[in-house]
Amino acid sequence: MADMEGNVENEEKLKERLSVTDRYYTRKYKIGKTEDQDVCVLAHSNRICIVTLAPSHPVVAKKKKVTAVSFDVSGANRLDNKVSGKGKKGAQWLKSASELCKIECEDGENYVFPAGLPAQLIEINENLVHCPSLLTEKPHTEGYVAIVLPKLKEYEYVMNRLSTEEAYKQARPDIT
Repeated sequence: MADMEGNVENEEKLKERLSVTDRYYTRKYKIGKTEDQDVCVLAHSNRICIVTLAPSHPVVAKKKKVTAVSFDVSGANRLDNKVSGKGKKGAQWLKSASELCKIECEDGENYVFPAGLPAQLIEINENLVHCPSLLTEKPHTEGYVAIVLPKLKEYEYVMNRLSTEEAYKQARPDIT
């Protein structure tokens, strides 16, 4: 009986230390042809998804110093995305390869970051404009890039096309 109580107590302590994204979201991955195209999608059971840099993305993997994040891409400024109401009117529609932002690093490298899945753009993380270091400091929490909402009818199909964490680790074995 004491062992069971100890396990429950340890489980509760672990839950307290986990971030909200670790507790309530499932990590899925869009594996690109190269690491700089890898996207991590944090999927919630309510089908809202948070798009972040994957651990294999050079900005995260090499802990690069990010100097700027621009949401003015492909002739559209993602910051102009204004969503209203239950039907998410005004949301920009994204394809998997749609550009979400451009990332500039101190070493002169620039990266164009894709959406990773077809969905409606609900929110862009405007904090990245003022504090681009969040991309490397807290990539899965305050350093997220966007919040998106896939079509209800396509949700299962889209999620099944993304890789699981295990498949991602097999595809990118150099990442811990």
